[in-house]
Amino acid sequence: MAEENAAGNSAAQAAPQVQMRVLGQFIRDMSFENVMAQKGVSGDVQPEIAVQVNLDAKKRPADHQFEVSVKLNLTSKAKGLDDVLFLCELDYCGLFHVEGVQEDQLHPFLMIECPRMLFPFLRRIVSDITRDGGFPPVNLDNIDFVALYRNELMRRQAEQAQKADA
Repeated sequence: MAEENAAGNSAAQAAPQVQMRVLGQFIRDMSFENVMAQKGVSGDVQPEIAVQVNLDAKKRPADHQFEVSVKLNLTSKAKGLDDVLFLCELDYCGLFHVEGVQEDQLHPFLMIECPRMLFPFLRRIVSDITRDGGFPPVNLDNIDFVALYRNELMRRQAEQAQKADA
């Protein structure tokens, strides 16, 4: 029994400890357009909201530092109509210090774990913007960043296959 614990402890010590710190967060770009007010439309409408999410990560000049951005595009249309109520675009970034992640796991880590850390702040900003824009606050559903990452990988593989066939 003691030998098993010793073997388990040495394996745990051999594996590098993953460390992640959020160094900073900021809004790189934000836009909210109240189309309904510009057109002079009034009255109660039932909004339908479409959300698009894009992720990006890049290495910073300092060792172990990365910038991860989550870009959201929200389009709200009146239910049953094609009338746009509002458009919201938000590019929200986080600066991260990441150590102990194997090189082959770094990209998924940056594209999944880092956006998870940013999401609660991003959700609050979207809620405040839409409320301050004269609409009920939009409380974004949780985003499955693992599924988003997998879908992007499949899309890129399909794109490469099409290029290879051409």
